[in-house]
Amino acid sequence: MLLTIPGILDQSGLARINELLDRGQFKDGKLTAGWHAKLVKNNTQLTGRDTTAKQATAILTNALQRNTIFARATLLRRMRPLLFSRYEPGMEYGNHVDDAIMGSDRGFRTDISFTVFLNDPGSYEGGELVLDSSVGEQKFKLPAGSAVVYPSTTLHRVSPVTKGVRQVAVSWVQSLVRSADKREIIYDIDQTRRTLFEQNGKSREFDLLTKTHANLLRLWSEP
Repeated sequence: MLLTIPGILDQSGLARINELLDRGQFKDGKLTAGWHAKLVKNNTQLTGRDTTAKQATAILTNALQRNTIFARATLLRRMRPLLFSRYEPGMEYGNHVDDAIMGSDRGFRTDISFTVFLNDPGSYEGGELVLDSSVGEQKFKLPAGSAVVYPSTTLHRVSPVTKGVRQVAVSWVQSLVRSADKREIIYDIDQTRRTLFEQNGKSREFDLLTKTHANLLRLWSEP
């Protein structure tokens, strides 16, 4: 399931994170790339042990945890530490697919990838997130504070930045439901039952959809 989520960060959260990034220490992004992704990755990333990185991570993690759409779409079990990336003119990230398994203990399966855009899209040129799908390329350059969430199985790239600076946070989710198709079914049923509740309250139809939602989650989840 491919989804955009607006307004994950409010203006105060955005301002604070960008202030922290301005003070942070950035390193070559190749240091966190897989052996083949290193060949096409050209950006910098905030040093994970930097105090500013820890503070920025806390702000964004809290915002993600409070966002009900993110929670319902990802059915989050675990999330990898956030990576704050910077792209200056001439930088890009060529076609790649995210590693299926991450972590030093190789115990984290990546089901969902996401990017949170951190600065005004009008402040830089290029830098679109480009997803390769069955209907062709889909490009995303969202307002600051918004996120795009997509299956980690997706081939994707970041187009070259030609002017200004692109700042984003990225991470990966291991979901309670491994299959993207099944997650989409659960999400659609959840959306429908919530709409019915808003229109008619706790009706017979709402109860049946809630039963189906719970039973599919029970059937498909891998806690």
